[in-house]
This record gives sequence, C-alpha cells and structure tokens, in this order.
Amino acid sequence: MSETSERERGKLHQLFDTNFLDYTSYVIRERAIPDADDGLKPVQRRILQTLANMDDGRFHKVANVVGETMKLHPHGDQSIFDALVNLANKGYLIDRQGNYGNIFTGDQASAPRYIECRLSPLARETLFNKDLTEFVDSYDGRMQEPVRLPAKIPLLLLLGAEGIAVGMATKIMPHNFGELLQAQIAYLRGEDFVLYPDFPRGGIIDVSEYNRGNGRIRCRVRLNQPDARTIVITELPATITTQSLIESIEKAAKANKLKIASINDYTAEKVDVEIKLARGVLAEEPIDALYAFTDCELSVSPSLIAIEENMPRQLQVEDVLRRNTDRLLRNLQTELTIELDRLEARWHARKLEQIFIEERLYKQIEEQTNYKAVTNTVREALAPYAEELQRKITTEDVERLLEIRIRRISRYDINRQLRELREIEKGIAQIKRDLTDMVGFTIRYLEELLGKYGPLFPRRSELRAFDEVDARAAALSNLHVGYNRESGFLGHKVKIEEAKTDLELHCSEYDRLLMIFRDGRYKVVPVPDKLFVGPDIYWLGVVENTLVFNLVYRHGPENLAYVKRFAMPKFILNREYRLFEEDKRSAILLLLLGKEGLRIRASLMPSARAKHNAVEIDLDDHLIKGVSARGRRIASRAVRRVTDVTNAPRKPAVTPLELPGMTTKDEE
Repeated sequence: MSETSERERGKLHQLFDTNFLDYTSYVIRERAIPDADDGLKPVQRRILQTLANMDDGRFHKVANVVGETMKLHPHGDQSIFDALVNLANKGYLIDRQGNYGNIFTGDQASAPRYIECRLSPLARETLFNKDLTEFVDSYDGRMQEPVRLPAKIPLLLLLGAEGIAVGMATKIMPHNFGELLQAQIAYLRGEDFVLYPDFPRGGIIDVSEYNRGNGRIRCRVRLNQPDARTIVITELPATITTQSLIESIEKAAKANKLKIASINDYTAEKVDVEIKLARGVLAEEPIDALYAFTDCELSVSPSLIAIEENMPRQLQVEDVLRRNTDRLLRNLQTELTIELDRLEARWHARKLEQIFIEERLYKQIEEQTNYKAVTNTVREALAPYAEELQRKITTEDVERLLEIRIRRISRYDINRQLRELREIEKGIAQIKRDLTDMVGFTIRYLEELLGKYGPLFPRRSELRAFDEVDARAAALSNLHVGYNRESGFLGHKVKIEEAKTDLELHCSEYDRLLMIFRDGRYKVVPVPDKLFVGPDIYWLGVVENTLVFNLVYRHGPENLAYVKRFAMPKFILNREYRLFEEDKRSAILLLLLGKEGLRIRASLMPSARAKHNAVEIDLDDHLIKGVSARGRRIASRAVRRVTDVTNAPRKPAVTPLELPGMTTKDEE
C-alpha cells in the first residue's frame, strides 16, 4: 500500500472515531439517559414545556401538542407521541381525556387526533418558574427551550426511567410520591430514611436485595382463591401485562408444568384474570408452579444511571434524593429572594406615589417648560422624604411618578394606600423570617404538598419478603421415562413392551436419573429423550439426597458375598462410577432401599459340616458408610441366593440332611 493510501486510510479511521464519539455523546445526553436534577429526558422536558406554553386551563388535542413539541424536538412525531402517552399514564404530571390505552392489558392508545391532555395541578405548581429556568436556542434557533426544569419534587425517583444508550443502559424504579416527600423531610431534619420502589401495576415485591437502586427486586402477582378450583389474579408484577402473563401461563401448561382447564381475562379498570384448574387439582397445589414457571414472579435488575454535571454516572437512590432536596432548598431560597426584591420594589413605588400625591408635589412641575426641569423638580421635591424610603430615588422612579394620570390623583384613597403598604410590609417581614430558617420553610412547603397531593397517590405495591421457589420441587412429575431392556434404550420417548423385564418411572424435567448396573457400575444422567444404556440395568430411580442403599454383592476374586449400606453417593453427571471392584464374576445379588427395619435371608452353598445353610441378617446392625467401602462378609461360603424377608416371619436356619460320603468344594 502506498504512503498516500495509508494516509487516506488514517484520516478515514479518525473521521469514524470522531463521529462515533459525537454520536455516542448525543445518544447518552440527549435521548436515552435522564437528568439527575429534574429527572427528565429531553423529549419529556420539551413536552412539558410545550404544554406550559399552551396552558390555558383547557384540554388540548394531543396531535396539536405533538405538533408544537416538534418545534423543540428534532425527531419524529411518533417518538413524541409515545413519550407523551407514557408520561401521561404515570398519572402525575399530565391530565388525560380519552383512550390512553391500558397499562394492565397492554392495549394501545387511540390516535393523537382523538385524545386530549393538559398539565396537571401538581405539574403547574412544582415544575415551572421562568426566573429559575435557563433557556437556550432550540435545534433550529427559532425558539427557546429549557436546559432543565426547576422541579420541586424528585421526578427521577417518582417517575422512574428506562433507556438504552451506547455502551450503557439505565433502569430506574418508580417510587411512591408520599414516601419520597417524607424522606425529604426526614433528610432535612437530619433523620435516617429508606426508599423502596412502588409500581403502578401493584403486586408484591421483595426488596431485600434492592441495594439502593442497583441490585435486584423480585416481583409477584397478587392472587386469591375464591374456591378450591379457581385462582384469581388481581395485581400484576412490574413490566408485564395481562396478555404477556396469560401467554406465559399457557406456555407452562402446554409444557405440562401445571394443569389448568381455562384462563379468562376480565381486566378493565382493575386486573381480573381467572384461572380455572383441571379436575383433581386444588388451588393450593399449582401456586408454586405459577411462581416458578410463569411471569407470576419476575426478577428485575435496576441500574440507576443518570446525567449528573453533564456526565453519565451511576448513583444511589439516597444520593439522588439528597441532591434533589438540596436543589429544592436553593430554589425556594432564590424564589423568596426574588419575591422579596419585588415586594420591596412595590413598596418603594407605592410609598413614592403616596408622598407624591399626599404632599401635592405634582403642583411644583406646573410652571416647568422642559422635561429635564420637570424631573429635576420632582427629585428636589422628594429629597426631604429620603429617610422614609428604603433606597435612593432613580430616574425610573421619577418617570413612573410622571406617568400617573390626573384621574387617579383625583380619586386617590389614602386609607386604601396605607392598607396596601401594611400588607406589603407584612409580606416582606414574613419572607425575611423564612429566609433565616430555610430548612423549616422547606419542610413546611413539603408538608403542604404532602397534605394536598399525598392522598391521591397511595402505595400500590406491597413490600414483603418471600422465599425462593424451588423450580424442581414445583415441577410436576409430567415425564414418563421408560427403559426397554431388549433394545437397551432409556428415555421419556421410549415405550415399555415387557412389563416383567422393562422399567418405568415418573419424573420432572429437572430430575436426575440414577442407573445402577448388574456389574456394579452406576451413572447419573439428566432425563433423556432417548439414550442407549445397554441391557444390564439392575435399578433405575430419581436422585434423592435422602436415599439409603442396602447392597448385597458377590466379590468375584473370592466368590464370596458382602453386604454394605451407603447414602446417595456424590456424582458428576454422565460420569461412570463403581460400587465394588470390577471382576467378571462380580455382580449385584440384591439391592434394597431403606434406612430401618430391613431384613434379608442368604442361602449358602450346602456343606456337610455346617450347622446352618442359611443366615438371616438385620441390616440395621450394619453402619451406613461411604460408597467405596467394601462392606461386611456374609459368610465364609459362597451365597447361592439372597432374598428380602423384611415382612416375613422369622424362620430357623435350615440344616440339610447329611448323607454318608457327601462332600462339597466349599466345605469348612
């Protein structure tokens, strides 16, 4: 490659890198991640500002609001409409009129030309103040838009947010309005506080792992049981609808993880999903299965990432609330200072007016011939009254006095003027007291908001700690596993042909199968569809930690029988192990399961010198040891047969008839 081509390639890479960084920064700050101060994404802020600009107390067509917002928002109308509907359905900042969809069923809102909206009283009272708002040019320079709104409530935690940017994502949980304001009051008083989410769909949530907004939340439906065969769901967990919930239940039913007869959705203003159970199934039985295999229980992983100081940062719930409360205190202090300046300016203007009219200073300008002489005359006339004023007289003050009409002078009411001055003085005194105790003033402001709007937003989600549902325990034994000895195949797709020789069992898909072979091998496998294992399986069962095996086997090298007891052995799936030493003559003689009360009878090879040719053994006399132990030898002679005599009456040992000249190889 030439030097020129290499240079051009380097410029191209540099161009890509620069543009990608610009795009990344734009997506993070201007689209996906909310601001930590006012809790809003740019599109939400522009919608609210547009509604404020249009606000006249009446409803507006959403189509008109979307159109006006496009003057501020550089993206399409659909994104604005979706954001407006989502913001309105949260129920705090926008009053709705018409069909805005259903958050419970997932039904979509009507077209924007059919529905209407306006700012809510809460939004009007807490979001806007031009004196505290910094405005910048819109994307095309034709209008002004706010950098952020001077929100007096912690919107970031109240509304929650979700967004995917480049290389990061945010998932902020919504919280309860009253609890947020109570936490702000506690913070201002120097008290501890704790905040947990509250979802609009209600449900039951376990917040033990919430970790201040960056952990995990487990959410469950709220259900009741009106009768033995019916389950009714009345509240949903976060992020799902009745439609997705029903789909998950139907999927679990098709997979035989629970047995239902029908599902009926009667949801309208409230959630009402009725589940009819199959015959023979009681309402208590499938509840764990609903939590384990359907969306009746969900796990949500929040991540509190927001724009702070023009940079994306991972924050904590308590830090966000403290930041918002400190900002509220500063904003209220600024508002009071501005209002104090206005009242003092108003008092000054009224006092000058009073002096100008009561002392008839206006008569001194009658003989003046030019404007400069008039203003100088007024200044000189007011000079003796300077001590009654709070600040110096300005040119603007003089001009305002000269604009007073004769009609107003003729109808001047001194008593009314004095009353107005006293009211202004009271207001000034109150503001000055408030400024000396901003913490107390902020607390009183929050308490007023809480008393006014708190009852409108009760907690919807119940806080409750609940245990983990064991999916294996909740799973139905819905699989029929067969072992065909002739073909050597094992699995839930294998058919049983010979009842005497073939094996079968019922299990769930989460179970593990233990196979024990005649030659002492054993192996644990997941439940297979169809697996070749050979014709020599002696025992087949589901793995359980409580199992105790009682094994009688022939030790091939000695041709003697041993008995041993062991618990369910440890294993690695699909790995082969042995119960005893490998030998072509070694084999299992008897295998019983149980911990107590077992008894076996071993028939020995006949011997002319032996007193008994059979022995009975109580297995309780043998200790439960590890699977690798050899066990205890039954006798010093070979064992012909071993039988289970647990429930049989005890019999004396059999002594065979001794005939002259009779001998055996195992004679002792």
